[in-house]
Amino acid sequence: MSGNLATKLREGTKKSHTMAENVGFVKCFLKGVVEKTSYRKLVANLYFVYTAMEEEMAKHRQHPIVSQIYFPELDRKASLEEDLYYYYGSNWREQVAPSAAGKAYVERIREVSANAPELLVAHSYTRYLGDLSGGQILKGIAQRAMNLTDGGTAFYEFPDIADEKAFKAKYRQTMNDLPVDEATVDRIVDEANDAFGMNMKLFMELEGNLIKAIGQMLFNTLTRRRTTGSTELATAE
Repeated sequence: MSGNLATKLREGTKKSHTMAENVGFVKCFLKGVVEKTSYRKLVANLYFVYTAMEEEMAKHRQHPIVSQIYFPELDRKASLEEDLYYYYGSNWREQVAPSAAGKAYVERIREVSANAPELLVAHSYTRYLGDLSGGQILKGIAQRAMNLTDGGTAFYEFPDIADEKAFKAKYRQTMNDLPVDEATVDRIVDEANDAFGMNMKLFMELEGNLIKAIGQMLFNTLTRRRTTGSTELATAE
């Protein structure tokens, strides 16, 4: 048995993690540039991804490996439904659908579940530990950038986890205790790198919308300045 899966995942996905953080949409987000239309499309895609992941993990809750990292308190489906209601309204189910990248991500999760359930560990690790690690920071950025005061960030909240730092330590220790051999560890690390790649594609799809929105904001700002300037000149004359 290996006994060091958490460490190998951290080390083996460093490059993918860095690449994901350097996608334009993510860099803009971290700098506080968040456009609501793009963001709600991301929330919609994440809804389909987490729904698939949580359904498949629940199916395998008796599996010797998956059962060990099956923590329902991590589930994000309900919180994403809350956010979708906030952004789209009560008929949100009729308005949202996964993008091409979202569909591919969901299909991979379903495929893994059917053929190699132990690889669901990679998908759980990639999403949930990231959510726990940067969730509160991202929540604050989203609130400030989109002027949110009454909702829209339930995704980042884990009401059933009192101490996120302690929970992450528990989660990592659980992964290190999983009954997996070196070959399985390598397959899980490979799958985690693929999962980071699928997340990158979700982000990259949104870059076009974000660039257009930023361009429009700049155009509006310049137009206002010109209008104000013309008014000031006319008043001065």
